[in-house]
Amino acid sequence: MKIRNLILIAWTALMRNKTRALLTMLGIIIGISSVIAMVSIGESSTRGINNEISSMGTNMIMVIRNTEQQGGVNIGSENVQTMKVSDVEAISKEARYISMVTPSVATTGQLVYGSKNWPGTIQGGNEDYLNISKYTLASGSNFTPIDVRNAAKVCLVGQTVVSNLFPEGENPLGKIIRFGKIPFKVIGILEGKGKNVMGNDQDDIVIAPYTTVQRRLLSINFIHMIMASALSEEVTSLASSEIELIMRKQHKLRPGQENDFQVHAQQQLLDMMGSITSMLTILLVAVAGISLVVGGIGIMNIMYVTVTERTREIGLRRSVGAKNKDILKQFLYESTILSLIGGIIGMILGLSLAYLVAALLNWPFVVSVPTVCISFIVCAAIGMFFGWYPAKKAASLDPIIALRYE
Repeated sequence: MKIRNLILIAWTALMRNKTRALLTMLGIIIGISSVIAMVSIGESSTRGINNEISSMGTNMIMVIRNTEQQGGVNIGSENVQTMKVSDVEAISKEARYISMVTPSVATTGQLVYGSKNWPGTIQGGNEDYLNISKYTLASGSNFTPIDVRNAAKVCLVGQTVVSNLFPEGENPLGKIIRFGKIPFKVIGILEGKGKNVMGNDQDDIVIAPYTTVQRRLLSINFIHMIMASALSEEVTSLASSEIELIMRKQHKLRPGQENDFQVHAQQQLLDMMGSITSMLTILLVAVAGISLVVGGIGIMNIMYVTVTERTREIGLRRSVGAKNKDILKQFLYESTILSLIGGIIGMILGLSLAYLVAALLNWPFVVSVPTVCISFIVCAAIGMFFGWYPAKKAASLDPIIALRYE
C-alpha cells in the first residue's frame, strides 16, 4: 500500500474521533511545550545575564576587604582598614595583565538641589573608574588626574539622580548639588544603564574623585575596594592570580597565611550563573521528559482501544488482500501522526510561552533550533515506539476471527 494512502487512512481514522485524539495528544503537547519553553527560557536567561554582566565589564576584577570576625561572629567589613592606595599603586606598577586600576570608596547620604532631595550613593574613583565599570558620558566631561590629586568637589551624575533632582528638565551641567553639607559641581551626566542582574539601579549613582569622598566625606585614609580591568577576557584568570600575589606581598603575608582580602572576577560570576542556569534547565527538562513518557503511554493505550474497536475492519482488509505489514504500517502511521501533531502544537505553545517570559523579564528571545529539531524527531520516535505493540497486535489478528468479532 502506498504511503500516501496510509497517511490518508490514518488521518481519516483520527478525524472520526477528534476529541479522543486531542485528549490523547495532551501528554505530548505538555511534554514538548515544557521542554521547548524550558530550554528557550534557560538560554534567554543566560543570554540576558551575559549581556548584563558584559555591560559591567566581563574583564573587570574586584579586590574587596575580608569581613571581620569577633567571637566567631561575622560583623562585616566596615571597620576593616587593610587596603590602601599604595596597593593600587603597586598593582598599577607591577601587574602585566592589567590595563587600568582604580581605588574605590563609597558612602550613602542625602543629595540636595534647591528644594529637591534624593537619597543616593556617591562612588569615589580615579579618572579610569568610568572605563573600568563601563559607564559612558552622555554629556559633559570626566574629572581629571588633577581633580583627583586636589580632591576637587566635582561629580558625574546618573540618570536616576538627574530625574529626581532636576525633574523639570533643567540641564544639570554646571549646577551645584550638595551631598550632606559638601557642595559638588556637576561636570558630567552618565548615560543610562538600567538595572543589573541583582535588580539594583545602576543609574542611581554619583561618581566623584576618590580623594574627595575619602577626605571630605568619610575622613578615612584607607579604601573600600580596588577595581581593575584585565587586558582581555582571556587573561582575566592570570590577572586575578597576579593581583593576588601583589596584594600578598604588599600586605606582607607569609606562605600559608590566609589572605586579608578577596579577589573576584566578573568572568567567575558569569561562569557561576551559567552553571546554575544550565543545571536548572537540565532538571526542568528532565521533569518535562516525564510528561513525554506519560503521553507515549497514553498513545499506546488509545491505540489498543482503536485496534479493539476496528477488529472487524482489520479482518475485512485482510480478507481483500491486505498484508500483515500493511495493517502494521496503518496503525503505526496513526500513532506517529498523533504524536507529531501533538509535538507541533507543543512546539508552538512552548515557543509562545518562552517569548512571553522573555518579553516580561526583558531578556533576548532565543530559539534553540537543535532542541526544536530534536523534539520533532522525539515525537516521531515516541509515536513509533509506543504504537508498535498495538500495531503488531492488529497485524497478527486472524482474519476469520476478526470478521466474526462483534
